[in-house]
Amino acid sequence: MTPRKSPQNRRVYQKHGLYALKSAIKGANGRGDWLKSLGDVGVTLKAWKADLVDDLGGEDAVSTQELAVVDMAVRTHLMLESVDRWLLQQPSLVNKSRRQLFPVVLQRQQLADALARYMTTLGLERRSRPVKSLASHVAERYGTSLPGRDSST
Repeated sequence: MTPRKSPQNRRVYQKHGLYALKSAIKGANGRGDWLKSLGDVGVTLKAWKADLVDDLGGEDAVSTQELAVVDMAVRTHLMLESVDRWLLQQPSLVNKSRRQLFPVVLQRQQLADALARYMTTLGLERRSRPVKSLASHVAERYGTSLPGRDSST
């Protein structure tokens, strides 16, 4: 029979949330409803995604390929923020017995590099939305052409 460990010698386990994130992302199936299952974090990510799409010129100007890259960027951003939060809670990022960084620090850097590549793929400059002419805006808004203008000329 093995002796019981005293409460002082017990290892303290931390919940990192990796499996919850994996199941939420796995349930995505290419749809955006996986963000809803994340609660407040999902709301924040949805706003970040909307800002990213707006920076690319709006939903009408973004291609399907760009939306796929945006979705990958959102997932990578979520994982990166989660790892960053966990890392900042640790007392040290260095394994003192081996005198080297913990492997999770290097994996975090790989996530950051992937996110930077996605952003570079999308383009770093902000794109403006196409501007409508005054006549098309008035016709769309009021269903008529500009007053004083004859449509036959």
